[in-house]
Amino acid sequence: MSIRKRLTLILLSMMVLTCFLALVKGYKKSMHHGESLLDDELKIVAGVLIEQPLALSTDAVQVSNNSAQLLYQIWQNNNLLSGSSSLTNNQISFSEGFQTANVAGQRMRVFVMSKNTRKVIVAEPMAKRFELAEAVILSAMLPMLWAVPLLAIFISFFVKYALVPLTRLSKQLASRQANDFTPINWQVTDEEIKPVINRLNDLFKRVETAYLRERFFASDAAHELRTPLSSLKINVHNLANKQSNLQDHQELQAMSQGINRLSNIVEQMLILGRTQPEQWQRQFSEQSLLTITQQVVSEQYDKIDEKNQTISLEGDDFVINGDEFTLTTLIANLLSNAIKYTPNNGQIIIKLVSSNNGFSWQIDDSGAGMTEEQKERIFNRFYRVGGDQHPSGEQGAGLGMAIVQHIIAIYGATIHLANSPLGGLTVKVTFTGVKSD
Repeated sequence: MSIRKRLTLILLSMMVLTCFLALVKGYKKSMHHGESLLDDELKIVAGVLIEQPLALSTDAVQVSNNSAQLLYQIWQNNNLLSGSSSLTNNQISFSEGFQTANVAGQRMRVFVMSKNTRKVIVAEPMAKRFELAEAVILSAMLPMLWAVPLLAIFISFFVKYALVPLTRLSKQLASRQANDFTPINWQVTDEEIKPVINRLNDLFKRVETAYLRERFFASDAAHELRTPLSSLKINVHNLANKQSNLQDHQELQAMSQGINRLSNIVEQMLILGRTQPEQWQRQFSEQSLLTITQQVVSEQYDKIDEKNQTISLEGDDFVINGDEFTLTTLIANLLSNAIKYTPNNGQIIIKLVSSNNGFSWQIDDSGAGMTEEQKERIFNRFYRVGGDQHPSGEQGAGLGMAIVQHIIAIYGATIHLANSPLGGLTVKVTFTGVKSD
């Protein structure tokens, strides 16, 4: 839930609770005040009735009062002179003054007044008093209740206005590029926002330092290693041509393999340093996945043929808005892994698949596959399944899948690893925003 909604709900809840408490308090006060007024009214009515010039007769005058809003009896010397028809002819035994009792089948407020030989009893239903109190309190509180929706609109508007600095800051952060660590140059007067911006600027500075150190160290080190490695390659090659001793030749061959492996690590580190999304997205153009796949297969076909593997390419072509180098690197790394870890006489199948989620590039192999734990770690830098003790005996730097993950991020694609029907591994890369050809 957003801060705006939370604040609006809290303020409205407090208003409704306050209105409810005011309603209860107002009802009690109105009831008390109403009772005082109506008690005074009963006294006045009793005073008027007791002064009425009524003569004693055989039959008492009974007044029909169907509404039963006010009942009375006038007695003289224990003889009923007049009274409401709802009351019995027998004298109602009440002490002088106010009391509350059940009269004529309902709860009533009764007042008894005596003067000389006369006695007047006046009774009024308690329901009348409750209705009066409710009418008073509702007339006072109803406008406030009607005002609650209007107040909700005002509260929501002013809360939104008060949170404008946070909204503006959020939009500014959302529009930033991943490598934009420039300070937020924004002069604000809100005391709550100032420390947030200061802390963010400090964080940007620290992150930029760590980012540049991490990004350029590996690539700079790899670049500096290129020259001495090239020199070593040449020297080892020249020595190998001059050596006639088989033992010395084998040692030079092992040295040459180590240098080649180190050279491969250096090249992979350089590629990893170059795979930054913002760098490549500026030069995107339409690329055919089928054409790039065919080109990569042809470049690595000697390795496939050396291991007597069979490879097939299935599906229809589709075009993606991308960069040829990154797509070639992506497919080359995935195909190279499949070739490495598929045994001799094994099988590799590449598919271009159309699905509800988009278009996918998929490769299956008949290698040993991976465990779930290995699938979770495979994208870590320098991690290799089985390390150098993998049954395939293949050498590697452990950077290929890390590079694949970087390229996947450039395209906003997804990659999924699963067990292949061929017995090995299935790697499926799904692209969005592509069109079939």
